[in-house]
Amino acid sequence: MRFDMTGKRHVIISTCGFYTAEGNYSSVDAMFDHFLGKDNYEKIYCGQGELFRVDALHNRTDEYLGYVRQAGEDFVTNGISSQTREHLNELLFSRETFETMADASWGVSKETGEKEDETYIFTKQMASMYNKASYKGRDIVLEMCYTDKEKTYQIIMKKDGYEVRKDNFLSATTKIITPFSVWTDIAEGKTGGAEAMMKKLYRVEGDFDTMLNWEKYFGSGGTKQKPDKNTDEPKTKGTNLMLTLIPWITFWIAASIDSYVGSFISIGVCALMGLLFFRFRKTIYDVISDTAVVGFSITALLLPESVRFVLPGSYLAFGIMWILSCLTKIPLTAWYSMNSYNGESALKNPLFVQTNRILTLAWGILYIITSVWTFFLMGTPVSPYLAIINNVMPILMGIFTKWFQNWYPAHYASK
Repeated sequence: MRFDMTGKRHVIISTCGFYTAEGNYSSVDAMFDHFLGKDNYEKIYCGQGELFRVDALHNRTDEYLGYVRQAGEDFVTNGISSQTREHLNELLFSRETFETMADASWGVSKETGEKEDETYIFTKQMASMYNKASYKGRDIVLEMCYTDKEKTYQIIMKKDGYEVRKDNFLSATTKIITPFSVWTDIAEGKTGGAEAMMKKLYRVEGDFDTMLNWEKYFGSGGTKQKPDKNTDEPKTKGTNLMLTLIPWITFWIAASIDSYVGSFISIGVCALMGLLFFRFRKTIYDVISDTAVVGFSITALLLPESVRFVLPGSYLAFGIMWILSCLTKIPLTAWYSMNSYNGESALKNPLFVQTNRILTLAWGILYIITSVWTFFLMGTPVSPYLAIINNVMPILMGIFTKWFQNWYPAHYASK
């Protein structure tokens, strides 16, 4: 009371080891109510505080700390918003998950009281992260083989929870053969799982779908990014391969029927494509496609006799675009298929990029070959069927692409 406290503002920040802060801070509140006056200070209380030192949980804890930083920004302006406060009051993990992890961290068997092996403790903690909502209608038996420790365990992921086994094993759905040191480094974020696989530090046998959906099964939901101040802002727009394909397909079909009218139709379609960018994210390949098709269409209009060369030339240009993209850091198909693999985070996965580089090269070669047979078949009795031939081949290639996207990562991982 000897000091003038007018205009002073205070924030109390504290963590505790209980699963929740609710009901565990009454004495702290009473003390600071006495010091500062009831409701005269902000407070951020967080349960499960010990988890902030666990590297393997950094995704979730970093996400929470992002909200703490947001609270700091809110505090110096208009006070912590109700939206930020709601995030701060969320549990890091459910009570069941937290208590399972906490029990496992003691490393003592509940049945015998004996000290448990570190590999078993780690596997139990990993299993406790299992998200029951990811269940797809069948049990998944994940087998972990730690080669440097000569230990093997199974995590059985069920509809109503999970089970960790040290013996009496079932037939494994997916088997991960890895040094324990490698897997702990991956769990703690010291090395990426995909990078370690590319370096052949571990291998995977069985159903590779488990690996592709790992974040759904065991992800903590963290984003490692500060939350947006305005959650009403639209999410990042996704890319769409059709924005690249539509101008070319329109030109190939329309110009092959009537080069004059077809060229006007193609230019009109390219002009309208810009409207779709309000909904989808634009890539460099979308821009190149619009520009190239307009160029080919104008050439066909100004020089009608050139259609004999313009049409196969357009296939050649399309194929070259795909092949040249293989020389860049991110090949063409990766920009579009990333939408099915956690967005831009997939672009940091070397196995994902390598798979798409191979597919992009294959597509590019297909269209270069297409340009050759189109050139030689135009003006022949087969010419009326060119549009059918040139559309059937991409359909077959699409079927191959779907198969290869699943086969190649699993094949690589098994080695």
